[in-house]
Amino acid sequence: MSSTSPLMSTDEVATQPLASELARIQAVYARRHDRPVYSIFEPAQLLAIQERERELLRMLSARGIATLESSKILEVGCGTGIWLREFVRWGARPENVTGVDLLPERIAEARRLSPPQIKLECGSATQLKSGNAEFDFVVQSTVFTSILDPRVKTQVAGEMLRVLKPKGCIIWYDFRFNNPRNPDVRGIKSKEVRSLFPGCRVEFHKVTLAPPLARRVARSSRTLHAILCSIAVLRTHYLALITRI
Repeated sequence: MSSTSPLMSTDEVATQPLASELARIQAVYARRHDRPVYSIFEPAQLLAIQERERELLRMLSARGIATLESSKILEVGCGTGIWLREFVRWGARPENVTGVDLLPERIAEARRLSPPQIKLECGSATQLKSGNAEFDFVVQSTVFTSILDPRVKTQVAGEMLRVLKPKGCIIWYDFRFNNPRNPDVRGIKSKEVRSLFPGCRVEFHKVTLAPPLARRVARSSRTLHAILCSIAVLRTHYLALITRI
C-alpha cells in the first residue's frame, strides 16, 4: 500500500458522526509512516511502480492521448506527491498539477520534493476547493480501501466527479482484495467501484503482484517476479480508467 493519506479535516467532522472514522484513519497512517516497504529502494515497490506506469501509459495511449502538456491534473490523497511528480515527468506542466492531502507533514514533504509550480493543498477530498469541471484527470491511489465508512467513500467519489471535466478521466489504483493481516483496509470489488461512480464507464485492469509474495521474490529473482505477476489471480490491485458515459 502506498503512503497516501486520509481525506477529512478535523474541522469538517467535529460536529459529524464521522469523527471516529477520521480518528481511526489518522491513527492508521501514523503507524504506517516511514515504513521501508514503501521505499523506492525496496525491489518489490520499484517493480510495482514500473509495471503500473507501463500499464497506465498504455491505457491512455489506447484512448488516443498522446500528450499531457495542456492537461489539468488533480490527485486526492496525494501523500508526498509521488504521482504528481510522475505526471510532470510524463509531460504535464507543473502549474497544471494539483495535490490535496489531509496531513500537513505529507504536504510539507511534497513541497520539498516537488517542482514549486505544483499546487499543494492541505485539506479534505470530501469538500474540494476546486471549481466544477476543472480537471482533465483526477487521480486516487490506495485511498478508498483505507476508508471503511461508506458515507465518506460516497462523498469523495462525488467530489471527484464534480471537479472532473465532462470528457475527463478518473484514474483509479487500489486493492481489490481484503488483507486478512490488515483490518485497517478493505478491498473494493469492481461492482462497488461502479456504484461509487454511477453513469460512468469503468475500464479495469488487474495489476501488482500480491505485496507479501512480491517482497519475498523480488530481491532474489526478477524473472520469477515477472512470471508470478503474469498470473492474474495473484494481482491484488485494480488500475482503472473511469469516464462518463
